[in-house]
Amino acid sequence: QVLLEESGGGLVQAGGSLRLSCAASGRTFSSYAMGWFRQGPGKEREFVAAIEWSGGTPYYADSVKGRFTMSRDNAKNTVYLQMNSLKPEDTAVYYCAAGLLTGWRALARPKSYNYWGQGTQVTVSS
Repeated sequence: QVLLEESGGGLVQAGGSLRLSCAASGRTFSSYAMGWFRQGPGKEREFVAAIEWSGGTPYYADSVKGRFTMSRDNAKNTVYLQMNSLKPEDTAVYYCAAGLLTGWRALARPKSYNYWGQGTQVTVSS
């Protein structure tokens, strides 16, 4: 069982930055791949970024590549999503997820993940 709690969302102007955090419970956090997804109004949940259980270079959606940076700190059972140069189209509820999976195809699919947080709202004004 893994419990996830996101924080760090808020209202920001276009061009601004936010850092999201996702704190996980459980002793086996380091065994899980972690992902960030988002869901805008009237849209399906979409992949944002993910990182393998072993760390390494994260995977990113093309829409956020070069602006967002994902990292994990296994000592703190936490993953982060640094979001820079935010755009109004980044407005969404952002979710973190944990799963026992590997490979970018699986990591980019919401259905691959076993556990989800409640989400944190990010609103970017123009």
